[in-house]
Amino acid sequence: MKVKNRIKEIRLAKGISQIKMAEDLQITRQTINAVENHKYNPSLELALKLIKYFDVNIDEIFELEEE
Repeated sequence: MKVKNRIKEIRLAKGISQIKMAEDLQITRQTINAVENHKYNPSLELALKLIKYFDVNIDEIFELEEE
């Protein structure tokens, strides 16, 4: 199974740049880029920060895709 996310879609809809988001979450822009492009699954800590940052439920950001 693969984890898909809608981080880029949500970020763009809210008008937030990768740089701003990285600063707000105290992570690198490269990390955000990797997560948005499904090259890296965020840690549980980062996933929880993203849920709080966007003020959404977990299933609005992450989805478990069956292969």
